[in-house]
Amino acid sequence: MWQVVSRRSGGPRPGVRAGLVLLGALAGLAGCADAEGVRDDGDRGEVNAPKALWPDRHPSPAAPGQSAGDATVVPGVAVPEGGMRGADVLGLVRADIESATRADGGTGRLVDPRAAQRLAQCPEDGPPPADCAVRPPVFHDLTGDGKDELITAVDVDGRLSELRVYTVQGGKVVRVLARRGVLEGVEVAAGHLAVREPTTNPSYVSVSDYEWDPDTRTMTLQQLTLDDCPSLPDPDRPCPNGGG
Repeated sequence: MWQVVSRRSGGPRPGVRAGLVLLGALAGLAGCADAEGVRDDGDRGEVNAPKALWPDRHPSPAAPGQSAGDATVVPGVAVPEGGMRGADVLGLVRADIESATRADGGTGRLVDPRAAQRLAQCPEDGPPPADCAVRPPVFHDLTGDGKDELITAVDVDGRLSELRVYTVQGGKVVRVLARRGVLEGVEVAAGHLAVREPTTNPSYVSVSDYEWDPDTRTMTLQQLTLDDCPSLPDPDRPCPNGGG
């Protein structure tokens, strides 16, 4: 289960982050609790119940394999010797992007169609060169089995990126996280993968905290956090990692 929390600048990093759950609104409804129990603080004014918008409209459930969060075998990729550190990064990412593009028919549901176009400008295999849209791979044990996963991303248009995490399961290379977003920062710590993204309020940056779920065998969202951004002289400069 994930929860929305708010954190002050300079606090703990992902994995040890101490958040404040946003419960202020609930406290205002029922008065204040003390050692004697709940006491009435008097009339706090009119409280309006939430109004549901479009209550009769609901999305159809996703068919198996239609969610970017599903664990997905990357077709045509052999398990590299020595684990993911021995992977052909460009070949792996290209096979994954091409497979996802075929699966969603180029609609962008599973992967931005421009990702394949950017990949076409990279070499066929080998480590990603500096001018390639694929980011240099990062290896980190996210599953807790003592073996490293491969973390990389495809930069689509200078702002939007396709984040990917790969591992080995059952003798096959499997994608365990696909995340499209504005990657203002990506951090790993204590088995967590934290993705920092801007919000519509320049004073805050959102942090999506992913952890390994042994039941789904994927990286799943566990916590959504708001970090304070300090006042910056340049409004176009991104909020730095750490929020402060």
